[in-house]
Formats: sequence, structure tokens, C-alpha cells
Amino acid sequence: MWSNQRLTLRFLLAYLIECRDFAKLTAKKGLMFLDKFYNISDEKISFSREQASSFAKQVADDFNPLHDIDAKRFCVPGDLLFALILSKSGLQQNMRFTFSGMVTDESVLTFPSNIDESAAIVDDNNKEYMQVEASGDKTTDIGVIESLVRSYVEFSGHTFPDMLIKLMADNNVMINPARPMVMYESMSIHLDTVAVSEVSLAVSDTQLTVEGKRGQACLEFDLVSDGKVIGHGKKYMLLSGLRPYCQDNIDEIVAQYNLKKADYREQLAVAS
Repeated sequence: MWSNQRLTLRFLLAYLIECRDFAKLTAKKGLMFLDKFYNISDEKISFSREQASSFAKQVADDFNPLHDIDAKRFCVPGDLLFALILSKSGLQQNMRFTFSGMVTDESVLTFPSNIDESAAIVDDNNKEYMQVEASGDKTTDIGVIESLVRSYVEFSGHTFPDMLIKLMADNNVMINPARPMVMYESMSIHLDTVAVSEVSLAVSDTQLTVEGKRGQACLEFDLVSDGKVIGHGKKYMLLSGLRPYCQDNIDEIVAQYNLKKADYREQLAVAS
């Protein structure tokens, strides 16, 4: 009887170890929820319009017209590039992401697998689309990285209208209703430690600096883990074609934006 019990315990222990090892193995595969939003061939990454637009609308809740499938000046969301960088190279205490070119559905890119102080996303002609600077301790814990990515992308996707409308009203300016141009410029984060189980985000301050017809929005946020602030970050955006604020025009822009969002969600629900 005792030998049978020992045998059963031995099999149980082996099973638990196998489950643990399998969990570790699957945890090393990167942010798997991103897989459907990009293509990879010969270590080169590209995006279809459908993939990039779906990420913007379904993950970031971002309905910027630049991410519409039929947009003339279509571009891949900067938040998708940010998410892929962290998925592939890990999260470090200090990171800065500077956007230097618009990624389109025709771009074929090389992403760094490791960031040694600085690295860049480039195409086959060595044209640069994003510069990344990083320092400090590093984690590749997929749970921590995914929690930060999802929290940041949700915050970033709601930049308009949630935050920018108030900033424009406070500064008595607005974007061009016929051609609203809001571009991602850069983002930086600092973490006191990466030895955490998850990271969430809370907006701390917003500012808009206006120079003629151009403006720079600075959106500041706290990084939080287990209810404690463990870091900070800033997102910078460029606004062009600014003009005097008009509430009627703003109301129309927001109404069209919300209608577009509602129509997309309805179509998605019908398709599913």
C-alpha cells in the first residue's frame, strides 16, 4: 500500500513540475495577443491596413482618421510599435521612444531584439521610424510587460477627445475640423523598480503649449503597482492647423468621432 502511495505522489509531483515548466515556456513567447496585428517574414515586420486599424480600434479604442483603412495618409499606430518593442526587447527602468517617421502598410521593418542604451526601428533602406533609449534594470516578465502595455495603450487611445478637447478649450484653440491632424511625437517612462507583478497607469497632469498654428500637448501620468506610485511618464503630441476655438465645431467633431466609434462597434458585433 505504501509503495502505491509513493508512486502516486511521485506521478503527482512530476505532473506539477511539468505544468510549472510549461507555464514558464509559454510565458517566454512575448505578447501573444499582438500576433494577429502584424506579419513577420525573415525576421522583418510589416502591417496590413486591416491589422493596424484593428489594433487602433479594438485594443486602443483609438479612432484617429489616420488609422482608418481607407485613409489617404494612413499610418500604423505608434502604440502598436511601442507594444512590439517591449514585447521583443523587454522593459527597462528608463525608456524614451521618439517617433521620426510614419509607418505605413508598405513599410518593412527591423525591430531590435535588445536595446543597449539606444536602438532604432529601421526599414531596408536604413530609414529610421522610431528611436529608443533605455537604461537601468530590465525585466522580460511577460505579465508585467502586458499589464503596462494594455494600461498605456488604453490611456493613449483616449487622448482624443477625453484630454485634448479640454486642453484646446483652455487655450482657446482647436484643430482643423476638415482635416484634424494630431501626431504622436514621443513618450518616456521612468520606473523606480521593475521588480513588480503588474503596472497600471493614472493621469497626473496635462498641458498644451501653443506657437502660432502648431501646438505641443504634454500628457503626464503616474505608474502604479499594488496601489503605490512606482514611476512616472510623459507623452508628447503635435497638433497642427490650429485656429480659434469654436464650441459648435468642436461639438460636431466629437459627435462625428463618437458616431464613427458606435458604427464600428455595431459592425463588429454583427460580424461576430
